[in-house]
Amino acid sequence: MTNKKQSSSKMASLASSVLTDSGSSQIQKTLAGSVLSQAGTSHQTGTEMESVASAVLQSDKYNETTKSLAASVLSQSDKKR
Repeated sequence: MTNKKQSSSKMASLASSVLTDSGSSQIQKTLAGSVLSQAGTSHQTGTEMESVASAVLQSDKYNETTKSLAASVLSQSDKKR
């Protein structure tokens, strides 16, 4: 079954900004890459990225930008997992 969910243009723009900002953390860049890979494609979040994004959302140490990226990544995941 093809994944019909895609990253929104707003999230893709945020992800692009994160990737070009030298002050972005590695976790932000990892999540941003995943968000962009799901923009305009049928790509789906893999199990490893699901785990990373889930951990970010459950932690208090990440900022709003990081959590927004993580939420977008999780929204593209396989509901069956």
